[in-house]
Amino acid sequence: MATAKIRKLVTTVDEIHSEMGKTISPPTRRAAAIAVIQNPFAEFYQEDLEDLMSIGEQLGSLLGKRCIEALGIEPSEAQSYGKAALIGENGELEHGAALLHPRMGAPLRREVGKGAALVPSSKKRGSMGDTLDIPLGHKDAAYIRSHFDGMEVRINDAPRANEILVAIAITDSGRPLPRVGGLKAEDAEGKDGLR
Repeated sequence: MATAKIRKLVTTVDEIHSEMGKTISPPTRRAAAIAVIQNPFAEFYQEDLEDLMSIGEQLGSLLGKRCIEALGIEPSEAQSYGKAALIGENGELEHGAALLHPRMGAPLRREVGKGAALVPSSKKRGSMGDTLDIPLGHKDAAYIRSHFDGMEVRINDAPRANEILVAIAITDSGRPLPRVGGLKAEDAEGKDGLR
């Protein structure tokens, strides 16, 4: 089993206390945990991406746990999640897909105490200092509009050409001042991942 060669780990928490002159209490909080890893397949085509799938599984747990710890919450208190990858110029989009899709979800769901809904994701290629948007959605019911959100992250020295920046974001709330209707978090059943 391949192991992630991590150059850097970064964890950040975003808290919104006021929006449009209104106090947000408790504040809306989002945490992102980011790993900058070596891309084992940079600069050449590799048919079998098993190593990246295995690394994705490791990072699902590591980064999910770091988000929960940064927010200072119990796993069951997590409300939404998302994942994203920014692939350095000597890699390909499929490298990000191998990290994010086959195996990252199960360990991330363990860290948040359930997770019936699909984990929103995005991937793109870029270079050092580029912005990565991590899409967010409610962890148990995708139809909860108040939790359609995102978190922007960037690291000034990553990803280098042969690296991948991998990020997970977790929240303990929805957007500040949500008012576009739809299913409310407190009314969700969380059984089918949709409602």
